[in-house]
Amino acid sequence: MIKLICSDIDGTLLNTEREVSNKTKVEFHNIKHKLPIILISSRMPAAMRHLQKDLGIENLPLVAYNGGLILVDNEVRQSSTLSFELVEKIIELNKDNLHLSLYQEDKWYAPRQDQWTNREINNTKVNPEIKNNKEVLDLWEPKQAGAHKIMCMGDPLLVNDFYTLLSGKFSNDLHLYRSKDTYIEIAPKQISKRSAIEYLISSEYKFEFSQVMSFGDNYNDIEMLKASGLGLAVGNAKEEVKAVANKIIGDAKKDGVAEFLSHYFKTQ
Repeated sequence: MIKLICSDIDGTLLNTEREVSNKTKVEFHNIKHKLPIILISSRMPAAMRHLQKDLGIENLPLVAYNGGLILVDNEVRQSSTLSFELVEKIIELNKDNLHLSLYQEDKWYAPRQDQWTNREINNTKVNPEIKNNKEVLDLWEPKQAGAHKIMCMGDPLLVNDFYTLLSGKFSNDLHLYRSKDTYIEIAPKQISKRSAIEYLISSEYKFEFSQVMSFGDNYNDIEMLKASGLGLAVGNAKEEVKAVANKIIGDAKKDGVAEFLSHYFKTQ
């Protein structure tokens, strides 16, 4: 018996305009009174709340930064960050002046207003504070604050070199996730979407992972899908994700999640 639904956002739930479609809104409305539905993403909270509102689930927990930040009733319940010292080292290693956006809770610090900043604004509907990396370190140093995520963006060859460098130096400290060849999402090693769901089902809901239905498309969804009682990969998912899923459903851009929910819960 499924008692909780968890869904990734980008590449899983959104349409070609990076929005939730009317069909998706209808299906969430039809089932949200039956069981909780949680959005779980690498995004920052501010880039998720407008989607929660569109879906009518803004009163439910959300999981940001791939599990690095868990909010319940809009309060932080669990938080894992890269240490100030580690952030400082990563910035020092950026000799090619790649774009490093620094994220902390609901703050996004972009180093400059460039094509990468503009792309993320378009994708997430959130505007950053423009501060170079050194200025952010100066801001964080008094409290030794850390980052929930660092987003590295740039030329594929330079990004690849930086990925190799970081994975060699910090293999025990960093989770390095590449959604595209121009991106590296840098997060604490210990966090994952699976660990976030484990926390929620033990602290908030008191049931088993076998009672979770989850939807995903990319490498950072694999652990979540494998652990879930019903792990579902959208049709556009990576082959490695499809390989671990219980079932492959329709493409994200063709309302695959909504179509499956409609069929599974017989809302039509």
